[in-house]
Amino acid sequence: MTRLFRTQNQLILCALMACITLPAAAASKEEIDVNVQVALEEFYEKSPAGRILSERAAGMLVFPRVVKAGVGIGGEYGEGALLADGQTVAYYSTASASIGLQLGAQIKSQVILFMDQEALDRFRNSDGWEAGVDGSITLIEFSAAEDISTNTLRQPIIGFIFSNRGLMYNLTFEGSKMTEISR
Repeated sequence: MTRLFRTQNQLILCALMACITLPAAAASKEEIDVNVQVALEEFYEKSPAGRILSERAAGMLVFPRVVKAGVGIGGEYGEGALLADGQTVAYYSTASASIGLQLGAQIKSQVILFMDQEALDRFRNSDGWEAGVDGSITLIEFSAAEDISTNTLRQPIIGFIFSNRGLMYNLTFEGSKMTEISR
């Protein structure tokens, strides 16, 4: 009986976390665009090197708010925009699921820079692009963002995660699937 009770509680907690993770309603283009601009302002303020890299990039994918939650089983979800030449060219969602030792929730912002046209084209021509499978993202931590090496500059895809809020700390893009959404 005790074992069953624990399992039911775990299922209830997982269901609650899934409700927190998944958005109540998809954001509109206008909402996404406003949130992307706010996230970019924060990104540029926190990382002058990130601003310089973004000016060199063929395109940038910005997820202003990615929510991650888990109790044993976890998931994350966010919506954002792909920008090229400073203009929004498409909207995307990012989602992932995980199983393992995890407990908590966090909200983070993500910026992914496609440093050359070939990397951007591979991303745009995919039918759902998975980080670590379809392309490797070089993660830059903000503590090291000012000391970006020339080796890093040669990477085709560079990612930043910032504005972490919450009790779950997991800085990775691995396993995240990005899919174009129509608005």
